[in-house]
Amino acid sequence: MPELKLKLRGAIPANLMPFKNDLSIDEAQYRRHMRWLADVPGVGAIVCNGHAAEVASLTEDEQMRAITIARDEVGTKVKLVAGVFNDGTVHAVRLARNAKAAGADGVLVFPPSLFMWGANLRPEMAYRHFASIANEADIPIVVFQYPVANGWGYNTELLLKLAEIENVVAVKEWSQDIVTFERNLRALQSAPRPIAVLSSFSASLYATFALGADGTISGMGSVVADWQAQMFDAVQRGDMKAARALNDKHFVLGQAFYAPPFLDMHNRMKEALVMLGRLDLAVVRQPLEKIPPEDRERVRTALIKTGLLQADKARAV
Repeated sequence: MPELKLKLRGAIPANLMPFKNDLSIDEAQYRRHMRWLADVPGVGAIVCNGHAAEVASLTEDEQMRAITIARDEVGTKVKLVAGVFNDGTVHAVRLARNAKAAGADGVLVFPPSLFMWGANLRPEMAYRHFASIANEADIPIVVFQYPVANGWGYNTELLLKLAEIENVVAVKEWSQDIVTFERNLRALQSAPRPIAVLSSFSASLYATFALGADGTISGMGSVVADWQAQMFDAVQRGDMKAARALNDKHFVLGQAFYAPPFLDMHNRMKEALVMLGRLDLAVVRQPLEKIPPEDRERVRTALIKTGLLQADKARAV
């Protein structure tokens, strides 16, 4: 079987997108953020234009500009995987082509929203969607696996079918069910052409690493890519004591970031980066809104408890 066109492994953070108060992209802060991520030992790729970057609020021109800036800033130090967030196949193909032209090494293909109404019952639709992107854009593809319970996730049989497409190199596994995760992991890793299974269980990452995940794609990596890279390395070395110690800190922070309402997760991560002095502003685009003071205090407390922040050094936000 041919080798994978893009090998993805280890910690792969999905960047946040800094905005100015006028809601325009803060390119200087974006460059600073991307540089920090690329400099983390163990990070071999970064996902841009994902949920963490508020891709739904970015125009197509802004998405391409984000890739161009990222490539200019990180050079060839790390790979870049760009999100393809669109419901239509024709538009998704165009986004993938343009991402490739802007400097992306691969694309992360989100499931069209209509798939929630029965894609597993019409698997030929999902297959053709991915095959069209593969054939017409000719770029490595990461399949974004959503929770099966909400209808958007692909069943194991469909994932195996998608894995037959030569350009498909990985699955971002966000089934949010550990039994489903392990079933998909075992199936994909034992397929005739094994592809990478990258965990997106950011709130419980250690369990998926211990099961054998090939790495992680995580918005939380924008804050703690170093912890995630170290945890993955520790598991690979069989040093479970060190991995669990990292997970103990990671879990505390994850509980603060992923608390209800779930939609505020990346909003909270921006606030954390401001507190840590790694971003100037925690501005989000509507429909997101700034989190309330008690939520910011919960994030601040988690940063202090995990040793990322000293109580007397916390920046006001």
